[in-house]
Amino acid sequence: MGVSLFTDYTYTKSPEVIDADGNSVNPSQFNIGRSYINITGNLSHLVAFRVTPDISRETGTGSTLNGSLTFRIKYAFGQVNFDDWLTAGSWTRLGIQQTPWVDFEENIYRYRFQGTVFTEREGFLSSSDGGASFHYNLPSNYGDLHAGVYNGENYNRQEANDQKAFQVRGTVRPFATSPVAVLHGVRAHVFYDQDHYVKDGERRRVLGSVTFEHPYLNAGFDYLRATDQLSVTRPEADANGYSIWATPRSPSGWELLLRYDHLKPNTLLDSQVRTRAIVGVAYWFRLQGPASSALLFDYDGATFDEFLPARPKEQRFAVHALYQF
Repeated sequence: MGVSLFTDYTYTKSPEVIDADGNSVNPSQFNIGRSYINITGNLSHLVAFRVTPDISRETGTGSTLNGSLTFRIKYAFGQVNFDDWLTAGSWTRLGIQQTPWVDFEENIYRYRFQGTVFTEREGFLSSSDGGASFHYNLPSNYGDLHAGVYNGENYNRQEANDQKAFQVRGTVRPFATSPVAVLHGVRAHVFYDQDHYVKDGERRRVLGSVTFEHPYLNAGFDYLRATDQLSVTRPEADANGYSIWATPRSPSGWELLLRYDHLKPNTLLDSQVRTRAIVGVAYWFRLQGPASSALLFDYDGATFDEFLPARPKEQRFAVHALYQF
């Protein structure tokens, strides 16, 4: 059994809002970003499971629970391990489970408690969905492959029709056996998601990424191309963008978070650009075992160029906390 808890205090410098008495104010809020209870187990050396309930803020305007924290399932799957026949770490899963890219990148990025990674924050991918998948580790730590068939509507919505998403991620560690130890942390990734909103209404994502892992630095670069057609009666929309991030750190537990996202949500409107800059300083507490805890002081700013209707610049300052074991 384990727990993941994200808490924060966020102050919004812009845009300001109007309160119930007509005053212009800067919103601020204490918040719970994530509250998980992870229940994992092994029924045998071949069969394992995980159940993770999620607490989330209800935002549906037509719901009587609007504004409440509600209980839902984030992960619930069974797993069969193939260690006896394939490489260690090879398995198959059935149920609501991690999709091939988002959860994988978060294990390198480590700052989901500040906010989601580029592809999820911009609404292109989700960290979890119902489906069946297969994972295979390449020999000698040269990489891995994760592929699956999913509903495509994400874990927080039910399946809408007969369309399914095929998702696959391939990772290569080209210098896994190099005598130069620093090169062991270099990995290249390709992710592909082929889905449909409706028959012949395409939903496709193609992602290329390079990451680097080292005791004093994790860094990554993602480039995304996306195609969306909500209906065959509507035109196809293409988007592209990139994210670059780095987390240099010291042996004493202090760490910097540096990130820049750039997105063109519709390439037909070339001047329409959404950018995000994140700068933060974190302290990671020294804990024993798999537990981790950190405090992060950060600035998160977003700009929206040539959007209709016009959107003001967003600027937020926050203190984020992570508690996980």
